[in-house]
Amino acid sequence: MAGLNVRSVLVTGSNRGIGLELVKQLLGKSNPPQWVFATCRDPEGARGQELRNLVSKHPNLVMVKLDAVNPASIEEATWRVEEQLDGSGLNLVINNAGIFSDVSLATVDSEEMLGAYKTNVVGPMLVGQAFLPLLKKAAQGSSQKGLSCSKAAIVNISSVLGSIERVPETFFKPVISYRCSKAALNMLTRCQALSYAEDGILCAAVHPGWVQTDMGTQEPPVSLLTSEFPGLLQADLPVDESVRGILTVLPTLSEKHSGSFWSWAGETIPW
Repeated sequence: MAGLNVRSVLVTGSNRGIGLELVKQLLGKSNPPQWVFATCRDPEGARGQELRNLVSKHPNLVMVKLDAVNPASIEEATWRVEEQLDGSGLNLVINNAGIFSDVSLATVDSEEMLGAYKTNVVGPMLVGQAFLPLLKKAAQGSSQKGLSCSKAAIVNISSVLGSIERVPETFFKPVISYRCSKAALNMLTRCQALSYAEDGILCAAVHPGWVQTDMGTQEPPVSLLTSEFPGLLQADLPVDESVRGILTVLPTLSEKHSGSFWSWAGETIPW
């Protein structure tokens, strides 16, 4: 993780699971960011308690209220972050907030599908748009050549279940609304990469693996327990290992990787 030298990072959905672990490991780095912005919908609620405990121990951690599907909430969050940065830019946005429902094609309905798209696709789109000026400022103020996560980047936490090519191999878990929304998030990532490259901003999608969180509740079949799908080993992938992998992959990404799809283990994933 030593290679990820960022002054400021914002993580959405950071009150639990992968988001919380990202915050913890960023803070625990030998060269931690000057500012880590941990966002969640209800910082003062019961689910924000662990983050509040961390804030009391780390002066560089700032909790920010942000509902990724509420434009007004996102706008307020950008003001809060901009105020804290005091004239400097924001280096890295990690769009981690997402929802998951175990629904099949036979049981999914329009409300479920639209809800998944709103949180898993529209949310990251709005967050990227809102923080774009601060990301641009970071890129403009950097002396680094090319693109990198240390300079200015948007990283979208996606899933191998959104890979259209691998549907036949992963369909043991239909989760229709989740996998369709993650496929759409992958498309958003490609579009962001092309749109924001001229501003010096790298964009990439990352599959965190079948992690032991609220979402990782079903064991994949034996046919998938191979090195080809290391991220689908729910029982063997603790959240801290997943996040260590993610934070090892991010420093390796450059302009030739913008718009690409990676696993936590550093493997490219087909669209």
